[in-house]
Amino acid sequence: MFELDRITKRYGPSLALDAIRLRIARGRTTALIGPSGCGKSTLLRILIGLIEPDAGQVRFDGETLERTRIRAQRQRMGYVIQQGGLFPHLTARENVALMARFLKWDADRIETRLTALMELTHFPRSALDRYPTELSGGQNQRVGLMRALMLDPEVLLLDEPLGALDPMIRFELQEDLKRIFAALDKTVVLVTHDLAEAAFLGERIVLMREGRIVQSGSLDEMIRAPAEPFVERFVRAQRSHLTALGAEA
Repeated sequence: MFELDRITKRYGPSLALDAIRLRIARGRTTALIGPSGCGKSTLLRILIGLIEPDAGQVRFDGETLERTRIRAQRQRMGYVIQQGGLFPHLTARENVALMARFLKWDADRIETRLTALMELTHFPRSALDRYPTELSGGQNQRVGLMRALMLDPEVLLLDEPLGALDPMIRFELQEDLKRIFAALDKTVVLVTHDLAEAAFLGERIVLMREGRIVQSGSLDEMIRAPAEPFVERFVRAQRSHLTALGAEA
């Protein structure tokens, strides 16, 4: 679904992405992981065209991602940003339906899609007319997910969607996301800093460091055959989370 060919991005003197080569398979969940500042969120924003690389090329479903067609390409992608990113002056209903209204969907079509998304995400109808400040953290994340899925995109991109939640709510939403990913059978790219979460949700883990990919594959491969010493250190630093997952690190 995505092919990145030597993607490079700088912010002043800092190298955020260093000639990244990556292929993201259609219909599978890929987790981007690594320490803070490794470039994983920058990479996700390049995939959706929010920022442009300084060098290299991104192909989306065989077409180059570029300004002349980015609007149409983005409508085939759903994007969930950190902490939901909801508009505080809009209700949950208005946040979810924002793009559909912009595209002039009729009211019946919007309501039908909204009902399906509420069932999928287990969001209560009674909360639809509340504002983000009147919702719990978990409910705000569900609204952000529904908004990303409103146009039924082929791709779902999530940037640390569960990072700000307390452990119990995070656990519940991890379970729900896994169920939703399986039900939708979409191409999913997820950014997280939690290796256990990446292993639970992702079919493939891409570990990054200082703007480059150091290893790609399964958690088991990273544990048993680390590509370099950093991989082993990164895995061991998260061993308490991995023990809860049932892995031996």
